[in-house]
Amino acid sequence: MLQKIPDNLTRRDMDIMNILWQSEEPMTASQIAGVNPDLTINTVQAVIRKLLKEKLIKIDNIVYSGTVLCRCYTPAISADDFALSQFSCEYQKIQERISKKTLVSALLGCETNSDVIRKDIDELQSMLDEYK
Repeated sequence: MLQKIPDNLTRRDMDIMNILWQSEEPMTASQIAGVNPDLTINTVQAVIRKLLKEKLIKIDNIVYSGTVLCRCYTPAISADDFALSQFSCEYQKIQERISKKTLVSALLGCETNSDVIRKDIDELQSMLDEYK
């Protein structure tokens, strides 16, 4: 089951989530602020509190930064799971107007490479066979 994503995420919230997803290591608030010059440490700390409350990030460990102890943060949800959860939530809002068949057809229609389309269709067919 995918995690429910809050509807009230701002651009700043997403900026910080993207920074954490792109980082291979957990990051402190000051490290996050250092990645994007548009982010102040105060903004980062406020957003971190919100993301912790929403359970989108978690405290990974506590480290020294000079002589001060700092929390390191890491995403609690992967970027892929986040995107799938958002898509699922949006689809639930429109599923009475757009059928699954229409949706799959539109997604396949976006692909221009016929080899990729064939591969996707084969994967879909095998997934459908499992559901039968």
